[in-house]
Amino acid sequence: MKSAILENGKIKIIDTKKPDLTAPGAIIQVIACGLCGSDIVKIKHSAETPDKKVILGHEVVGKIVEINTEVVGNSYCGNAVTPFKKGDIVTLGHHYPCMKCDFCKNGHHSMCETFKAVNISPAGFSEYIYITEGHLKNTVFKLKDGASIENATFMEPLSCCIRAIRQAGYRYKKENPSHKALVIGLGSIGLLMSLGLKAFDIEAYGLDINPERQNFAGKFGVQFDENLHYDTIFMTSGSYKAIDTALKYIKDGGKIIVFSSVEGDFGYKNNDIYYRELTVLGSYSPAPVDLALSYELISQNIINLDGVSTFYTLDNLPLAVNDTMKNKIFKACIKL
Repeated sequence: MKSAILENGKIKIIDTKKPDLTAPGAIIQVIACGLCGSDIVKIKHSAETPDKKVILGHEVVGKIVEINTEVVGNSYCGNAVTPFKKGDIVTLGHHYPCMKCDFCKNGHHSMCETFKAVNISPAGFSEYIYITEGHLKNTVFKLKDGASIENATFMEPLSCCIRAIRQAGYRYKKENPSHKALVIGLGSIGLLMSLGLKAFDIEAYGLDINPERQNFAGKFGVQFDENLHYDTIFMTSGSYKAIDTALKYIKDGGKIIVFSSVEGDFGYKNNDIYYRELTVLGSYSPAPVDLALSYELISQNIINLDGVSTFYTLDNLPLAVNDTMKNKIFKACIKL
């Protein structure tokens, strides 16, 4: 089968052995896989750790072609009595926590050692992948007949945004404060964050220095008002300069949710946090409950991003990466 690897900072499409189902789990034939900003970060920094195994691609939709497990459905989406079976079209997350350690018990699932250790194999940008029984229990969701494959590729990244929104203290289908939230950085994640906030009934605004992205977000009802100060700011920009922008527009007593890394050793000044009583929180990756809610929002078409992605073949993955880095496209998705 074909699979993408990163070698000497370059993406190569190689022929490799199809994964065997020698342990409980399933073999997934990949139908499509979105290109995530974290994939771009890994590619950019691969030279720093050349011996580290780099898994590229995790926003997967695929078909179960082999299964070997006693698991009966995903226990987080209300269909635990419906077994997964050969032929099911599924979307999935690539990490799952143990649900037993102190991190998990205190809501920091992505700090769990199990979470950090597990992944799909060999990579989402492959014709076939192996997923474990743990994935089937926690992160795999069956698509309804006729569901949009493109929309389903956004399930995992949307779940990351849902995690950040919950970190800010907002709850889905609950009475939330009448807050105005600003998303700084309107790439695909920033747009997802904005739409997620809207789904939580939070008044969402967005800001990007790229006018094309600003205009694109406007098509989804996401605008910017420079005359406002915001209760919550979500940092989805990878630029350290966005930190000053956040401090300019955050209300005193507000929350800043850090949802991106930046180049260099930059951060929030102690005295800004102290004198303005700001809360600065980090949010990294989702818990199974976040994946389940993302699946619900996607499957019910509450959040729909059909038409947003530009599609490439697996052989053209290097071109997809290049086009993404040069901002020629909004979101790349690899169709197999």
